[in-house]
Amino acid sequence: MDTSTARALSSRLADLLSREQVAMADLLVALGDFDRGRSWEPLGYTSLWHYLHRELGLSKGTAHYRVVAAGLVARFPDVEVALRDGRLCITSVVELARVLTPENRAEVLPRFFHRSKQEARAVAAEVCPREAVPQREVVTAVSVQPVELEMPAAPSAPAVRAASTPTPTTASAVTPGPTACSTSPRSAVDPLTADLRRLHVTVSRRFLEKLEAAKDALSHARPGADAEAILEAGLDLILAGQARRRAQVKRPRQATAPPAATSDAGHVPAEVRRAVWARDQGRCQAG
Repeated sequence: MDTSTARALSSRLADLLSREQVAMADLLVALGDFDRGRSWEPLGYTSLWHYLHRELGLSKGTAHYRVVAAGLVARFPDVEVALRDGRLCITSVVELARVLTPENRAEVLPRFFHRSKQEARAVAAEVCPREAVPQREVVTAVSVQPVELEMPAAPSAPAVRAASTPTPTTASAVTPGPTACSTSPRSAVDPLTADLRRLHVTVSRRFLEKLEAAKDALSHARPGADAEAILEAGLDLILAGQARRRAQVKRPRQATAPPAATSDAGHVPAEVRRAVWARDQGRCQAG
């Protein structure tokens, strides 16, 4: 395929995308009018959501997004414009609706432009942080079922899902967990405030044993340290080791004497390598 053909196909895709965005905005405006007149009621439905789900066959989640977006468009014309030109994504509308007000519209709305769903959740947490952040550290046993494709798959080893929130004090519990599929995501991040995140991560029993051993090892130096403190200490060690490997130590050892003469004319002292790395930020420089 030559460049001109690829350009033509790209232009057509851009045109189709623009039409999709305009059509979505038109749909949301029409849904707002449909809901405002309660036009779903003569058809035997109790709400716009039930109409979308049962009459038009949308999934529950898709119907919820459309209902929220339609209400937001009806209240804020700026949202319609942003959806129409592609600056605002339908997947971020639910989070936007949670924090957008007539008073903060000019400041908050642009912060959601070109944001993914997860990014929008983080912005919403910054705009309107949760007043009472749940303070808990929970370990839940998870029963992992095999996934059958063309041939039955071997059962996966039991795993443990740990959900933790950085907190000054924590409480622990072990409870039976729901059945999970091996295709479930191993980790997820839930924004709580501008600084705090709740991390849901699936780990092995071996990982938990190591975590408890690390707590015991640091019990004298850091009494009462929670999972976040232990894991952060481990991450600090990894990053420090990486910095040493890149010759970026904060206080490199100073040579006490001039290096001995060597027959290797290409030998570069370690302190010179560190200085060059810091100067060029690890990038090669043209000769």
